[in-house]
Amino acid sequence: MNNEKHVKKIQALENEHRHTHFPASTLLDLLPLSTESTILDLGAGTGYVTLPAAKQTSGDVYALDRDLNILNYLEQSASEQQLTNITTLEADFKSIPLEDQHVDIVIASIALHEIKPLSSALDEAFRVLKPGGMIQVVEIEATEKSRGPRVSSKDMSVALEEAGFVISQTLFPGLTIANEPVYIHLATRP
Repeated sequence: MNNEKHVKKIQALENEHRHTHFPASTLLDLLPLSTESTILDLGAGTGYVTLPAAKQTSGDVYALDRDLNILNYLEQSASEQQLTNITTLEADFKSIPLEDQHVDIVIASIALHEIKPLSSALDEAFRVLKPGGMIQVVEIEATEKSRGPRVSSKDMSVALEEAGFVISQTLFPGLTIANEPVYIHLATRP
């Protein structure tokens, strides 16, 4: 990625509106985090969820993204914040480089809508999640006005259940990203 594109992508991901109107703490407060939870952040980007999660656990926090430049930026931010429990993984959602049943929580925040087929990413998330572990999916609802690829909350529910998850909660928090409504699914691996 050339430097200009890299800077623009970081600026988009570090959008101040996102941090003030939809803080990562909103997402983390919904999860059964313990001081020793092991977390996988799918589509970690610049660390919007990864960095605050790493502050709440002494367990490993895996930041998975396909963009090495963005992961380098995340590593720099983690170093500046003296967070030593983050491991970055340059990988595809369809082939997560972690052992079976390795993590307590999987977070996928505005990331799964780009994966085709969606089932391949959800099957991998199921594989790496411990029994009783939770996945949190945050996505932008598909509407008539949607710009770009979207997965409706209904279709996401079906896909999660087909992957073996049991949905415990679906939330429509009244928050928006790019003026489009957000939904949150919380589901467990039985």
